[in-house]
Amino acid sequence: MSTRSARSWTVAGAMALVLAGCGNETPDVDDSGAVGPDEAASEDVTVLQVQLAYPPDGVYDLGENAELYLGVSNTGGTEDDLIDVRGPDFTDAAITVDGEPGVIRVPEDDNVYVGAEGSPSIVLEDLQTSLRSSQSIPVTLVFEEAGEVTVDAVVAAEGQTSGPFDFEDPAEDPTGT
Repeated sequence: MSTRSARSWTVAGAMALVLAGCGNETPDVDDSGAVGPDEAASEDVTVLQVQLAYPPDGVYDLGENAELYLGVSNTGGTEDDLIDVRGPDFTDAAITVDGEPGVIRVPEDDNVYVGAEGSPSIVLEDLQTSLRSSQSIPVTLVFEEAGEVTVDAVVAAEGQTSGPFDFEDPAEDPTGT
């Protein structure tokens, strides 16, 4: 065998080992079960599973409104209020609590579920972009104490209910609040 041929076989063998090693790596997988991203606003306040409801006809067109679903976890000893929601891809956000415009209070050491039946709601108004399932837009949530956090709100996949997703019924909150 020639030196050139032996080198070719050596290089080919080395490449096979490298490629075989890559195939055995375990890919990073989010197995948390979350349907949207989680993002900390502060050490105590975290937004959970941020997602837009699946549009009834499969697409949000320019000018339409989209219901936002999320949870807010407050592990701290002080309550906080979600006072504003803004972003470049909608003109305003309607925050409703008990049927009236307002702020969403997040009690100390508790969770709040936005979009769950009978709970506060947020509707992004006058979308400035069209959106389909799995597309996202940045949404900035503004808390009185925790400050601002920006997270991508992903449009739910077809077949998911326009409901609270993985959130438990707030009436069944084990903390009793």
